[in-house]
Amino acid sequence: MTKQRFTLNFPPESSEKPLTYHLIKDYNLKINILKAEITAGKEGHLLIEVEGDEADLENGLKFLMDENIEVIPLNQQITLKEDECVHCGACTAVCFPGALKLDRETWKLIFKPEECVVCGLCVNACPLGIINIGFGTGVRGE
Repeated sequence: MTKQRFTLNFPPESSEKPLTYHLIKDYNLKINILKAEITAGKEGHLLIEVEGDEADLENGLKFLMDENIEVIPLNQQITLKEDECVHCGACTAVCFPGALKLDRETWKLIFKPEECVVCGLCVNACPLGIINIGFGTGVRGE
């Protein structure tokens, strides 16, 4: 079993298709929708956590791509310029899922993308503006 998070970007013609239904029924995948921006007739975006056997996951992702859905692993949606970070911890104060933490021994920032829900609160909290999140129609924080 594997569990991964992905952002799905889909074109207007796919916004009314029951894609998560097919992932569950046809590919035996557990789907957890963490964030969604969907409007009928317009481009849509989903942040999902997918759990299942690796072969089922691979086949499910292929199904999505065959449906003209852009599938992006979550860790490719978030950028943190670690070389510019001063480890102030401002982002950790607003990170409710615990994806951003300060190591209590080194006081260095630790980012765990597998915990992130792309809420974007860290983007506004960072005084240096070095965190960017791509979800939806643009990249936030730039």
